Amino acid sequence: MTKLALIAAAGLAVAGLSACSQKAQDETSEAANTTAADMDATTSAAVNDVDAATDNALGAAANSMDAAGNSLDNAAADVGNGFDAAGNDIDAD
Repeated sequence: MTKLALIAAAGLAVAGLSACSQKAQDETSEAANTTAADMDATTSAAVNDVDAATDNALGAAANSMDAAGNSLDNAAADVGNGFDAAGNDIDAD
């Protein structure tokens, strides 16, 4: 008796699945396509945001390195000027 009930239930399940209309299948497919398009757009936006943040960070790092280089150049010039002044003082004596 139990086997007969299981067979009947399985038959109803198959009949229910096969009863899905083409419209329902099309709507499911359209929903999947829309989800995929949304995911693609979101991913593209995220990539663009990461690229922009990377460009900003690298630009700031380059500016900092340029400023540090300029400071070193100025310090070296100051040291050179100090040596020149010391040499001039020695020559003057």
